[in-house]
Amino acid sequence: MKIKIKGTKIKLTPKINDYVQLKMNMLDKYLGDVQVLHCDVEIEKTLPSQKSGDVYRAEVNLQVPREMLRVEKTEKDLFKAIDKVKDHLARSVKKYKEKIQDAKRKQK
Repeated sequence: MKIKIKGTKIKLTPKINDYVQLKMNMLDKYLGDVQVLHCDVEIEKTLPSQKSGDVYRAEVNLQVPREMLRVEKTEKDLFKAIDKVKDHLARSVKKYKEKIQDAKRKQK
């Protein structure tokens, strides 16, 4: 799966790039034979507020046949935000695959 990573208001270091690649590659076991058309990942450092400090946002748009799976999470820790996005995207992929299987069953 080819992953396009974009950083907004944050410098994408090799450590961040490698971590995102690692987490997104973990999704391959959930995807199975589902073809991924596009995978866009955006990492952003939001504007700090006086009370909450730095907040990071991770967003993934995964284009699969007939659908776009999108997950966005915010956390105080960048790597925790990436982990949460991966976990929720794995759930979305499972639901997508179940939906496709149900549609095939109804056709029979």
